[in-house]
Amino acid sequence: MTYSNPDYLVSTEWLAEHINDANLRIVDVTAMLTSKLINRAEAEFFNKGHIPGAVFFDVPAGHGVLSDPDAPLPWTWPSKQQFEATMESVGIANDSRVVIVARTPREGLDSGTMWCTRAWWTMHHFGVDCAILNGGVEKWEAEGRAMVTERNAPAASQFTASDDYARGCADKSDVLASRGETETCLVDALSASSFNGDDDGYGPRRGHIAGAVNVPFRSLINGESADFLEPDAMRNAVAGMIDQPRVITYCGGAIAATVNAFALKLCGHEDVKVYDASLMEWSADETLPMETGSG
Repeated sequence: MTYSNPDYLVSTEWLAEHINDANLRIVDVTAMLTSKLINRAEAEFFNKGHIPGAVFFDVPAGHGVLSDPDAPLPWTWPSKQQFEATMESVGIANDSRVVIVARTPREGLDSGTMWCTRAWWTMHHFGVDCAILNGGVEKWEAEGRAMVTERNAPAASQFTASDDYARGCADKSDVLASRGETETCLVDALSASSFNGDDDGYGPRRGHIAGAVNVPFRSLINGESADFLEPDAMRNAVAGMIDQPRVITYCGGAIAATVNAFALKLCGHEDVKVYDASLMEWSADETLPMETGSG
């Protein structure tokens, strides 16, 4: 069995074969975040060796290249104009094929997989033809493939974003409307300990949004590797979500939640949204319901 949308992932073999294609663009979204959400990955990793042709694409920084720089919360969905300018600055045009890559310097907030899916989720909905390198930079490097230190400076391009770019986002009102109705599955992508309220929360309150189910994003990835589950295993892992007509995923800041959303898209689900402000917004508002425990 294959994924319903296999083109959303590419293998290291595919990338090696197509790396010199004229319309190929590679963006490296590796994270190594400080407590102030400053990303050190460019200096610590990218400059010391990266996949040939890649450009460093600082998605992880608190107000990174795919975020609204004027928003009060980090990692907020950008405007159409902001997104278009960002694509053009790194040579991405409407006919480009973009491969998103990352490594995982440290577990947790630096997980390469979730930054790849966050970049993919944003770029896909703005109309970019993009895919994620399955296995990440670590797999590429472990296979003995070329790594370079030379900087790539792609020529500026023209890009026109989709007018339907917001279709991948849910907001607070969407989450509130989903409560008590049976056709929307609200999914918490964080760990069981976070969901239960055993860990510090992403704001003043611990636990999860009332009514949510817990599908930790790490359950969709092969162990400690950056490979996604094989198609049969993935379908089993998302079975409780994919059977619902609509799904809204969330986490602390709408990063890990995109792993679940991406997995559902791989498996062919058509109506998936990510709550963009996630617990950063929800937990800070005492009027919004939260729960602790396993539900």
